[in-house]
Amino acid sequence: MANILIIDDEPKMTYLVGSALKEAGFGVTSVNAPSEAIKLIENHSYDIIITDLSMPEISGLDILEKARLKGEAEVVLMTAYGTVETAVTAMKNGAADYIIKPFPVEELVLLCQKLAEKQKLSDLSSLLTRDLKSISYDQFIGRSEAARRMLELVAKVAATDTTVLLAGKSGTGKELAAHLIHENSPRRDKPFIAVNCAALTETLLESELFGHERGAFTGAVARKRGRFELADKGTIFLDEIGETSPALQAKLLRVLEEKQFVRVGGVDNVPTDVRVIAATNRNLKEDMAKGKFREDLFYRLNVFPIYVPTLAERKEDIPELLEYFLSKRQYKHSHLSHEIVGLLQSYNWPGNIRELKNILERAMILAAGAPLEIEHIGIEDETETAPLETFPPAVPGTGLEAAEKEMIEKALLETKGNKTDAAKLLKITRRRLYSRMKYHKIE
Repeated sequence: MANILIIDDEPKMTYLVGSALKEAGFGVTSVNAPSEAIKLIENHSYDIIITDLSMPEISGLDILEKARLKGEAEVVLMTAYGTVETAVTAMKNGAADYIIKPFPVEELVLLCQKLAEKQKLSDLSSLLTRDLKSISYDQFIGRSEAARRMLELVAKVAATDTTVLLAGKSGTGKELAAHLIHENSPRRDKPFIAVNCAALTETLLESELFGHERGAFTGAVARKRGRFELADKGTIFLDEIGETSPALQAKLLRVLEEKQFVRVGGVDNVPTDVRVIAATNRNLKEDMAKGKFREDLFYRLNVFPIYVPTLAERKEDIPELLEYFLSKRQYKHSHLSHEIVGLLQSYNWPGNIRELKNILERAMILAAGAPLEIEHIGIEDETETAPLETFPPAVPGTGLEAAEKEMIEKALLETKGNKTDAAKLLKITRRRLYSRMKYHKIE
């Protein structure tokens, strides 16, 4: 919740307002000396400043000017009826609002709640707009045994607030699994904030996670809320957690243990209530043994581990994945031949689902709206054990090409036209078989 500074030379007023705001969940600092308030504004960070307009020596307008110079807090003026005109002028100079004394404290609490929500939504909107440009997840598709095992664990942990560690190779869909956990959790109506820990330098990543104060480093011209702050009451997804430095790991450990952090260049603790889901494609136990990953952080993250299977471990899901990705692109020829499906299922998929989507994207471009053919599927041979050219002639005295053609025809005849089985019989890949069939004009 937002931090609020209350300034009024009447102790009774600061007590009444402060008590109501504390009860509403705000962090509250109250002062009766405006000069002390000036020092606090210079040295600390506040989301909202509530100040009386008419005070001796230093007025509410002086407080507003100081706050606007720092450029962070929303300023609310408390004013008597006779100075409303001055308060309106102050709003033109940057004050957020004013409230006329005497007033029900509930009215001020509601105003502060709206201002705090406005601040958070503004930062959150900017962040999510940026993130949506690079979002890579889709609906989870899969009925294989490996996929079902993972989904069962997701369903069990989603209803809890437990920290989750997702392990799996790049491109398997770890971010999608994190989304599934969040969307089926009690926090589903709150933000889901993701950050790729491998994409930023240590300094930038710390600022991205925890935010920074104005002037914390070159270019920090204004205070910035970090992702832990923006994800409050929601879920934060720390992708590639194994790429973080030991120094940053120590700060992440503190957040997990104490539920608070300090912005870069700041001095105040910022509380946070987030569910943490982390992901890695590294073996963190090996990294711990080498001193690259903190053991205490690993056990704080590894409360509920979930393995996200590779595409090679759930090849039976490929037909459904193909249909889904093609339909999402509204490709009119979404029905693929058995030959294409078989070829894709025989591939090892080192790049997992991300690679599958890329291959389909390329195939659709090459097909230019026509049905996809085997030559549009750009998969390199991987499992070939011997080229056909090295096989001995089937009939003594015939040429090598004629022998190759005869061997292919015999294999197809023996397998009743099943190209997958024919390729296995010839000990070549399906793609190689199609290429040689086309060369020999074998239907």
